[in-house]
Amino acid sequence: ETVNYSLVFDWIRNNWEYQASSEGLRASQDSDLTAQRLYHYARARQNLSEDSYWVSRIAYEDDRFSGYDYQADATVSYGRSLLQSIDNMSLDADIGVGYRKSLSDEDEFNEAIIRLAGEYEWNVSDTATFFQDLSIEAGEETSIFRSATGAESQVLDSVVLRVSLEVKHQTEVPVDRKKTDTSTIISLVWTF
Repeated sequence: ETVNYSLVFDWIRNNWEYQASSEGLRASQDSDLTAQRLYHYARARQNLSEDSYWVSRIAYEDDRFSGYDYQADATVSYGRSLLQSIDNMSLDADIGVGYRKSLSDEDEFNEAIIRLAGEYEWNVSDTATFFQDLSIEAGEETSIFRSATGAESQVLDSVVLRVSLEVKHQTEVPVDRKKTDTSTIISLVWTF
């Protein structure tokens, strides 16, 4: 039994873009809990020009099976919009600095981090889109790499079929924990 949800709220006003996201996963097999994860983030992006922006971001993750009680971070980044000369593609890349707090049963540590992120989107046709999102949050104690690769196809006016592969890799984890988690997700996305 698996329950998975994802909510994303976008709001654009003048040269500001706001986004809040909440994701959750709960899985069990034979009444034994095998996965439980919550991941939330919020960001505000201000466009400085047609091809540059700055973004502030906060994130919180509670993954019962990662070995950490939670990990939370806040970053401020500068970014550029690339590939603007290509009509059906976009690439946003940003780099910034921030701070992360990690709490586990054995340890608690705070560290400065450098965040690199990129979001690529290719509108293959009027109804199909390929996307690739990458981020690296590098710290002295541990670094976290995230990747989301997938495709979306419009089924109805406000319904999209989405298929994606998500990977999270952490360089340092508590004893007896895996460094890499993967998820394959097939979902219907409703926009309004």
